[in-house]
Amino acid sequence: MFTIRVMTMDDYDAVIDLMQRTPGISIREADSRASTAAYLVRNPGLSFVAEADGTLCGCIMSGHDGRRGYLQHLLVLPAQRRQGIGQSLVEHCLAGLERQGIHKCHLDVFKSNDTAARYWQGQGWQLRQDIDRYSFTRPGKENA
Repeated sequence: MFTIRVMTMDDYDAVIDLMQRTPGISIREADSRASTAAYLVRNPGLSFVAEADGTLCGCIMSGHDGRRGYLQHLLVLPAQRRQGIGQSLVEHCLAGLERQGIHKCHLDVFKSNDTAARYWQGQGWQLRQDIDRYSFTRPGKENA
């Protein structure tokens, strides 16, 4: 059995540990303690963790820009997968976004992360063919 609760900064070390142990996840400067704290303050009550037997076994972060929601870092320990944890975490985010008037949500998946791509497509998320995402990073901040 698992429980879902709002993520706090007290969860930071366990979330980073989970990220480090999950293949296909990239940890960047934007995942620093300070950046994560700012994200949680800017998007209160929209990021969640899952616990099973007193251990953090999953997490997800979400936020919005006032028009569209964004999901990041859905992670579930391999031994805890296929129990509905990921789906529950996503639903908590989508419900929270909806309460704030956000009805469309996006997420990014590395092209090399076939496991994540299969998961999201299996959950009904659509791979966009009509847009490409472009990113710009200030020189010297390549790990941002």
